[in-house]
Parts: sequence; C-alpha cells; structure tokens
Amino acid sequence: MKKFLFALSVLAVFATGCKLFGGKETGHHGELTGRVDRPEWDQYQPLDMIVIPPGSFHMGQNDQDVNYSQVAHNRQITISAFYMDETEITNNEYRQFLYGAGSNEKKPTQQNGALDTINPTLAAIIVPDTQTWVRDFAYAYNEPLMENYFWHPAFDEYPVVGVNWYAAAEFCKWRTAALNQYRAEQELANMPRFRLPTEAEWEYAARGGYEHKIYPWEGPYLRNSKGCLLANFKPGRGDYIADNFEYTNPVKAYFPNDYGLFDMAGNVAEWCEDDFEETGYIYASDLNPVYRNPKWTDADRVPSGAKIRKVIRGGSWKDIGYFLSCGTRTFEYSDTTKAFIGFRCAVTILGRSGAASF
Repeated sequence: MKKFLFALSVLAVFATGCKLFGGKETGHHGELTGRVDRPEWDQYQPLDMIVIPPGSFHMGQNDQDVNYSQVAHNRQITISAFYMDETEITNNEYRQFLYGAGSNEKKPTQQNGALDTINPTLAAIIVPDTQTWVRDFAYAYNEPLMENYFWHPAFDEYPVVGVNWYAAAEFCKWRTAALNQYRAEQELANMPRFRLPTEAEWEYAARGGYEHKIYPWEGPYLRNSKGCLLANFKPGRGDYIADNFEYTNPVKAYFPNDYGLFDMAGNVAEWCEDDFEETGYIYASDLNPVYRNPKWTDADRVPSGAKIRKVIRGGSWKDIGYFLSCGTRTFEYSDTTKAFIGFRCAVTILGRSGAASF
C-alpha cells in the first residue's frame, strides 16, 4: 500500500511538472509573457450601486433660461461607464461611517445632543450638523428635527443632511478603505476609489439615457397623468405637503428613473466633485469633464482650507420646481452645512470601453 501511494505521488508531481493536465505555467522561459504574479481582478459591483453605461449626451439647459443666468450652455460631451449609488446616502449608512472612522475612535453615542468621541478633530468634520435645521429656517419650529433627525431610528432611511463637502469626501475615503481592506484579505485587487460624482456624470445619470429631458422622468411636467407630483419639492407658494412630505422623504419613496436611480430630482440636493464657475462648461473637456478652479491649490482643498464654491445638483424638498431640472446648476460653499444638501457616491468602472461591452 505504501509503495502504491509513493508511486501515485511521484506520478502526480511528474504530471504537474509536465503540464499533462493543463497546470498553470509560472515561468516565462525567456518569452514575453508579462508578470505572472498579478492579483486576480473581478469587476465587482458594490452593493446598491447601479451601472451607468458609457455614452454621449447634450449637457446643459433644456428649457428656457428664465433667469438669463447663462451658466449652463448646452454642449455635447461623452461619459465613461461608472457605478452610482441608487439612493442618496442615508442616516443609517452614514452612522456606520461614524462608527468606523478613525482607528482610535470609539462608538459614537448621543448624550445631551453631543457626540462622545475620542477624536474631536475628526468629529468636528464628519458629524452631521443637526443645528442646521433651526439655523437655516428663521421663525420655524424645527427643534424636533434638530434633536431627532440624525439619531432616531425613525429616520434611518432618510437622506443624511448637515454634512459639508469635506465630510462627504471623508465618507468616500472611509468607504474605499473599508472595501479594499476586505478585498486585500481575499487576495483580490483593489477597487478604484469611491468619490463624489462629477457634475457631468451626475447630469448624465439623472437623464436616465434620454436626450434633452427636462426632468429625470420622461414627461415635461412635474405631475403624472393622474395628477400626482413626481418628486419631493416645494409646490406652489408653501404647500410643502402637496407631494406627501413636508421635508425630506425616505429614499425610494418615488419611482426611479430609467437607470434605476432614486431621487435624482428633489428630496435633497447633492454635492458634486466640481468647483462651481459660471463659465466652467467652456473650459472643461468634452470627454469626462470636471472643472477645478486653478486658483485653488491642494492646500486649499482640505477642511481647514479655503471656502470653495462647489456644485450642487438636483434640487431639494425646500426648492421650487426650477431646481429639479436636469440642466439646472447651482452651488454652495465647501464648508457649509445645510438641512437640504446630501450626497451619493460614484465609482469608475475599469477595463471596459465602449457601449457594446454593457
């Protein structure tokens, strides 16, 4: 029996060495083979993210520029494929970030409205500013929202607000590190980083694959054929409840666009990667454009740096219908927190080029 097992092992070594059963060659034998010790790569689609295929579209205003603002000149551009969160980042998803951000930080708890944390510098940047609910709206009784909106489980599936552009960027860094730490443990190649979508990516995704759309849905009106409002915004002159929500709504409360993205109009406006410049469309490339004002250095683009005008898109629960248009653009300062601004993430898709591969 021992002789039989020994003979079998010798045969197995011989067969593997001679590639009788198609074993993988680990050498190059002097030939040009490329490196053979590369990690495995799979085009992983992160949880709850939607594939946005590559394409070309006309970016900019599609309706009358009633304000004569001249900040969204129509031009044709091309966008590469990317993933995008199907919803805005929710309070509960952002809370996971607070629990995980900073290696020396303990779990955050609410004590008399304050965050108990070991890392106050980090907390000052990333903890949602709940006071924005009362600061942004004079003579409005929003104290219940200030006290409960981020912390209470009743609001877990509502979009996080009160985070500035820097906090959104820190969330993207943490999300990248968390996923790639797991992938490294599985001996898989790193995913490209999570980031805020560029302004062009955001508008392309909002249009849902259609050209010259005014809103993320197909029709040119804010109501459907049954008279129902199609997004959460400020109808009329203060009839907030006409769309069923007087402030933000839980994500997925309205129908998605044709890419499967929810709340690309209304609910909360969303931070984008770009600096805001009225004539930025003219300077940006026609292939994956992004505008960064050259007067700002890298040192200015940190939380303690300059106040930079950043693009926000989509309109919010407190905005009139004009801001829900796919082509409408506006801005807020990078260090500003508002009760009507949130965000969602994007990820570049690697290794594919051309619509035929989707």
